[in-house]
Amino acid sequence: MELSRIRNFCIVAHIDHGKSTLADRLIQKAKIIDDRQFQNQILDNMDIERERGITIKSQAVTIPYVAADGIEYELNFVDTPGHVDFTYEVSRAIASCEGALLLIDASQGVESQTLSNMYLALEHDLEILPVINKIDLPAADIPSCKHQIEHDLGLDPDDAILVSAKQGKGIDELFEAIVKRIPAPKPADDDRTKALIFDCHYDPYRGVVVHVRVFSGSLKVGQTIRFMSNNSEYKIEDVGIFKIKLEPKDELSAGSVGYFIAGIKTVSDIRVGDTVTSAENPADAPLAGFKEVKPVVFSSIYPMDSNDYDELRDSMEKLKLNDASLTFEKDSSIALGHGFRCGFLGLLHLEVIQERLERDFDQAVIFTAPSVRYSLTLTSGEEVFVDNPAEYPDQGRIASAREPFIKASIITPATYLGSIISLCTEKRGTQTNMQYLDEKRVEVTYEMPLAEVLFDFYDRLKSYSRGYASFDYDVIGYRDTELVKIDILLNGKGVDALSQLAFKGNAYDKARHVCEMLKEEISRQQFKIAIQGAIGSQIIARETVNPVRKDVLAKCYGGDITRKRKLLEKQKEGKKRMKMVGDVELPQSAFLAVLKTKEDN
Repeated sequence: MELSRIRNFCIVAHIDHGKSTLADRLIQKAKIIDDRQFQNQILDNMDIERERGITIKSQAVTIPYVAADGIEYELNFVDTPGHVDFTYEVSRAIASCEGALLLIDASQGVESQTLSNMYLALEHDLEILPVINKIDLPAADIPSCKHQIEHDLGLDPDDAILVSAKQGKGIDELFEAIVKRIPAPKPADDDRTKALIFDCHYDPYRGVVVHVRVFSGSLKVGQTIRFMSNNSEYKIEDVGIFKIKLEPKDELSAGSVGYFIAGIKTVSDIRVGDTVTSAENPADAPLAGFKEVKPVVFSSIYPMDSNDYDELRDSMEKLKLNDASLTFEKDSSIALGHGFRCGFLGLLHLEVIQERLERDFDQAVIFTAPSVRYSLTLTSGEEVFVDNPAEYPDQGRIASAREPFIKASIITPATYLGSIISLCTEKRGTQTNMQYLDEKRVEVTYEMPLAEVLFDFYDRLKSYSRGYASFDYDVIGYRDTELVKIDILLNGKGVDALSQLAFKGNAYDKARHVCEMLKEEISRQQFKIAIQGAIGSQIIARETVNPVRKDVLAKCYGGDITRKRKLLEKQKEGKKRMKMVGDVELPQSAFLAVLKTKEDN
């Protein structure tokens, strides 16, 4: 198809603003799938995406559209994830388009990820088309949304298109606006093949299916291609476009969005953002914007039953085929046996992996407390990175420690500002900016440690603001901190799987919380169990599980006190001996309970 009749666009929005529902309406209107095969959130092909109403993995679809003037257009729609954990994938999807539909919820207005995604689109010089969704809701406030579009985003509110994705209102007007206002792909200066990888998925029969946007040249069956990040070469077996299912074509020309299959066996060989070129006549330089995705949250995974380790390893390898951003290596614990130390893009990514292991692979697993990666400078001058408490060196060998910081942007109704400022201050945040967007809403910017956001920050932010505050963050580098390792001891024996790295000022509260949780979970024995939290040799928290006592005096109806004392002393000696040989069994629920926040209990 001619370049002038191709339109490449994406939808960017804050989480839960109706992006997947709008995609459903566009697909239904184009009739590229039968009504009997249609289902809601058709581009979300994981159960967890449907249940949570979020997009985790971006999808693409080619929509044929005949405009009002009778000209047929090819609309390539690239769906994007909405959550902050997947910002890099969003940026690559945006880079493969010429225009973006900026979706705004009529009842919620402009939120933090709406702003950050718009800036991402502006960085790539995209034409932005504001779309106000959910106009059918009783709480919809269209004049306020238009004011925010002008005031917060600096866009023309008269350009905004009003739609109700749920009811299908305004979809025709949206199609016409896409054709008229989103520019066609620009002709390439160079005939040499350049294509951007914006996603990929694994097909068990054919290997990796690579999703690409072709910027110059073309991709054909039989062509030998080269990945510019690692110089690996493959021969193309199949190319085509997405019409929910894969539809083969002879070639993908410049301006097109589609896929190719080249017998690639593992997803980790493919890097999102990489440039594909021809091996015979390669391009001089790759397309800009490629970077290695680095994990920021770390946790260890262990099977509930240590005999299931091999099954868990196979499941992790299969999961890695579909998720190149998951990193893992072997790990072991005295308490939990063999497992894996994993790196995740964020907490949502961790939850998704946990649910997929349990649902897709039927694995019963335990996750240890999530941690971030700390930078330590040793007294010898060597710098090491540590994310696992088991690898933490002796405190005496550490000269200084640094932890990752984030720049957090929160947009909230002014009513809840006080409680949100208190929350951020409690989480060691430093306020860098506060700006009133209008009479009712305010944007606050904080710099705070990433470790403080891991546990309960997001849940508390939502509860304090009754769900109205929105949150977005970027990692901004490492800063000095006072770091300590908290050890948990049961009757003087350390439980390595419960160790945590923490800021010194929070160590007492964290240790006390773990001890309290363990006291509730550990069943009483015939002997006393001491649960202690320690930093080095210093005990900072303690709880005691009292013993189950047999009433040895029940048979004494009378007689001298010395007889009773003799029986009690005998019992005491027996308990002391039992404590020396008795082991405390930690139930699996104890590990899960420790991960819960105080608010959950």
